[in-house]
Amino acid sequence: MSTLFTARDACSFGAHVVVRELDLPVEVVRVALRTAESPIHAVNPLGRVPALRLDDDTVITENGAILPYLADLKPGTTLFALPGEPERAQIQSWISYISTEIHAAGFRQVNRPERYSADPASHDGIRRQSARTLHAAIAHIDRHLQGRDWLVGNRFTIADAYLGVFVRWIARLGPDFAGFDALNRFREAYLARPSVQAALAAEAG
Repeated sequence: MSTLFTARDACSFGAHVVVRELDLPVEVVRVALRTAESPIHAVNPLGRVPALRLDDDTVITENGAILPYLADLKPGTTLFALPGEPERAQIQSWISYISTEIHAAGFRQVNRPERYSADPASHDGIRRQSARTLHAAIAHIDRHLQGRDWLVGNRFTIADAYLGVFVRWIARLGPDFAGFDALNRFREAYLARPSVQAALAAEAG
């Protein structure tokens, strides 16, 4: 059986949701992050999740690779699209945008400014500027979702499973991020899905 390594409240949650949406025969194992003794280092030398270890010990890392791989285990699933179909590229495009503009360029700098400057005096400035950058990136998604339930094809896809991770995080950023009406509706629909509720329960245990 393949194993998906996740961490509580991490970006690996989207892959966990996909495993449950598709009822895949994948074991989900929760690990600690940023600790030297965590078993994730034996799987991914970078010590990051998600990481997917296959039956033959092949390891796949990064959401941009893992999410499509999981969906392709169920050919024809509505969570993705077939090779050659434009919707497949659109889904992958949104995953890339979320990974780069929302996660790496936004939340990572807001949450860990020390990675970008060794000077503690600069950290508040990094957080403020990163929050402005993140707000603009989120606003783009909110505009796209006006009149839509989901990102592509008006159906839940692996891109939505991934976006839901960060829409949950956005709710913690305070009043400046509270006015995204389309994303607020998205969050409610996302949290109502049985797969999301099951994944949340599992990661809270």
